[in-house]
Amino acid sequence: MTPPSDLADALVALLGDARLRLQALPGSTLSLWLVDPANMTRAFSPAETQRLLEAPPYWAFCWASGLALAHWIVANPEHVAGRQVLDFGSGSGIAGLAAAQAGAARVVCCDLDPLALAACRANAQANGLQIQTLADFQASTERFELILAADVLYDRANLSLLGSLQSRADSLLLADSRVRDLVHPGFSRLAELQACTLPDLAEPEEFRRVTLYQG
Repeated sequence: MTPPSDLADALVALLGDARLRLQALPGSTLSLWLVDPANMTRAFSPAETQRLLEAPPYWAFCWASGLALAHWIVANPEHVAGRQVLDFGSGSGIAGLAAAQAGAARVVCCDLDPLALAACRANAQANGLQIQTLADFQASTERFELILAADVLYDRANLSLLGSLQSRADSLLLADSRVRDLVHPGFSRLAELQACTLPDLAEPEEFRRVTLYQG
């Protein structure tokens, strides 16, 4: 299968030799368009590093928290089946795709990055799933029965988002590999999960442990 040209071109603009490859995810029947692991074995030039810092292609990786949340959804489909679901900060769309596969009535993937939304659509098509996309959460007033969010708290300043998410959903599932001590009204610890980012970035073991909160 040929990778989507807009995504492939964007990746080449960042890393000249980088390629997208449709990759099966461990513990899942889903596949995603991700950066080829072979492209991550060499050292990056200063210019490449700068470009990656300025416009990181989050959509070209399946981050540990998203994969862990997807695995949990597969094991607990009753939490999403028949529900209106928003995947907030969707990146590759892994959590939303897992919800769609588990029987959600409707899935909307939301991300500020237009390339991430393109990746969500391409990944949905690759898996024969139906999703919708939303570019600006704040510009919408729609409520959802369930909001999924993975790795949105990498910056503690984003904690302020939680109130906005709570106001727009009946319930939330929040997965994060960096926040293990979340203290926020209405949230409780639901599970401790294990996953790694793909392609494997050789992250420390602590970032492979994902905490799932329910709100």
